Amino acid sequence: MSDSAFSLREFTRQLPKAELHLHIEGTLEPDLIFKLAQRNHITLPYPDQASLHATYQFTDLQSFLDLYYAGAGVLITEQDFFDMTWAYFLRAQADGIVHTEIMFDPQTHTARGIAMETVFAGIARAARQAKSELGISSYLILSFLRHLSEADAFATLEAALPLRNQYADLWIAIGLDSSEKGNPPAKFEKVYARCRELGFRLVAHAGEEGPASYVRDALQLLKVERIDHGVRSQDDPALMQYLADHAISLTVCPLSNIKLKVFDSLHQHNLKHLLDRGLNVCVNSDDPAYFGGYLLDNYMQTAQALNLQEADLRTLAANSLRSSFLPKEHKQVWLNKLEHIPGND
Repeated sequence: MSDSAFSLREFTRQLPKAELHLHIEGTLEPDLIFKLAQRNHITLPYPDQASLHATYQFTDLQSFLDLYYAGAGVLITEQDFFDMTWAYFLRAQADGIVHTEIMFDPQTHTARGIAMETVFAGIARAARQAKSELGISSYLILSFLRHLSEADAFATLEAALPLRNQYADLWIAIGLDSSEKGNPPAKFEKVYARCRELGFRLVAHAGEEGPASYVRDALQLLKVERIDHGVRSQDDPALMQYLADHAISLTVCPLSNIKLKVFDSLHQHNLKHLLDRGLNVCVNSDDPAYFGGYLLDNYMQTAQALNLQEADLRTLAANSLRSSFLPKEHKQVWLNKLEHIPGND
């Protein structure tokens, strides 16, 4: 690594950053999958970690999801959920993340007979420990699986609500993920209206594999505050203008987009175009164990491919903090620190 590349990486690492698009089940590394399988007496269909890792070649979103749900099958106990989440926080600390808003998919686990409380308890214990020991704050985004029915989403919400007070310091938001094609935002309009009545912050995946119209529908029908992905927005100039005018956050995941064939290569990614058009974009890792890089790697590989400068990286980091659900005064503390990180620009 050249001195300039090293210094840019160190500069970016030092920038206070928020990660806003991160699926905790997507941080399960092969070594932990094997460790948890052994602990829970689960036989995996792979003889070793290398064989499992060799399957991480995806043709589209669905081919990834099939493996993702299979990998999550090793999560049984509260300790399993803690170990997975704590491993992510240690990587977050190494990457200079100061705040993270973690998505989790209860339906992936309750469908296997895992209690809702087990899922919450393990993830929350790691999040609270990260705040006290690592100084990293976090919130939780309970995410509905869009390939399932809205009735299933309602049932999941009702099953989780008795835990709301217990986890009020963490669980503040609702999200929507999984297979986008054929599962438009309109499918979940009623459950989102209910979540809005309950006072939850709202986000949703849109415009990854689905069309730009899904982004518009997520904003108008679901009334979300943030769009997860949103890269297809560029197909609709009027939507692009709306996103810029209203500073709607797009939580973009560059390495994920390449791995899942949304773009053929990072050089073709539209992140810089979106940034130059004045859109409120930030960088995230999505499912880093599967897509070949945690947050800092997403920043650095994108910077190299798109020739991003220190000013661009500073803007992306600032956007991530501003787009978080942190209280305004907390955001300002980190933004002030970000301004004072020395660079060469």
